[in-house]
Amino acid sequence: MTRPEAGRRDRLRATAASAGLDAVLVTDLLNVRYLTGFTGSNGALLLRVDGADVFGTDGRYTTQAGTQVPDVELLVDRATMPALARAARTGGATRLGFESHVVTVDELRGLERLLGEDGAAVELVSVRRAVEALRAIKDEGEVEALRRACAVADAALAELAAEGALRPGRTELQVGRELDARMLALGAEAPSFETIVATGANSAIPHHRPDSTELAEGDFLKLDFGATVDGYHSDMTRTLVLGHAADWQREVYELVATSQAAGRAALAVGTEVTAVDAAARDVIVAAGHGEHFTHGLGHGVGLEIHEAPGISALGAGTLAAGMAVTVEPGVYLPGHGGVRIEDTLIVTDDEPELLTLTSKELLVL
Repeated sequence: MTRPEAGRRDRLRATAASAGLDAVLVTDLLNVRYLTGFTGSNGALLLRVDGADVFGTDGRYTTQAGTQVPDVELLVDRATMPALARAARTGGATRLGFESHVVTVDELRGLERLLGEDGAAVELVSVRRAVEALRAIKDEGEVEALRRACAVADAALAELAAEGALRPGRTELQVGRELDARMLALGAEAPSFETIVATGANSAIPHHRPDSTELAEGDFLKLDFGATVDGYHSDMTRTLVLGHAADWQREVYELVATSQAAGRAALAVGTEVTAVDAAARDVIVAAGHGEHFTHGLGHGVGLEIHEAPGISALGAGTLAAGMAVTVEPGVYLPGHGGVRIEDTLIVTDDEPELLTLTSKELLVL
């Protein structure tokens, strides 16, 4: 059976061929994982247009590489990137693509010296974020990993709520650590990022880091978290109220919920990412809270928690089927509290597929 990584390499191969390249040196570890399946800490891929690809790593990972990358020739060398560049040169490459957003200035100068030895003329050409562009559209295996990551997060929050763990007197740190522990117990490899638990006035800080603040009756409680499963990340935010919800809290919550629904409805193939942002943002602006929505609407999610596409007023490009994105508008009232509601979804040719299934009705505990 053909591995999905082989098809991904072929797509990059086509991109390289259309740019007139002989080969591409892939050194970003997540891009290497995407193209080969390798999960170690030292690995790189020399992808050749003629199909004679070479995967490089060091002696620590010889056995792992044999298991995870069985369909690519293996080169074992501690200095992996120079060894693969040398293989490209001896293999006759004259135009070698490289990831300019990953390679350091010193590494680039080293490659230039190596590729110029003995009068050889190998041109280094930036491929920019060519692999990340491929990663923006998920295949079915990736979507299934995202479904499982979202299911773990959903279950962890449901367990905490059912057991009364979200109650006055507990600290943000206690809740965050317990939420992380639940996700691990339910099968996550790790939390997707540092879990955000923000109560009371702290909920008005979009990326508040949990501290010793205690949850209190009548406060908003904002939870932004996710689970990592098979390397793929989920991302979800839910905001609830402890005890009685005041009228102003219900009004802000309903505004954000309406905005979030508008953003989800705008997720259609061919739609400009700026138009998706506007669909949600216009709802909040019209209500007089434009200045209280201080970030973009969403982002791609996959092997990284933030990846292409970016959905904001400054974003670029259009949505395509298979993109995994978040929709997460918020209204933040300094000194009072804030609301963010966030889902992870898959763009499809029909309605977007919702992966984070926890209810978005205002929960009052």
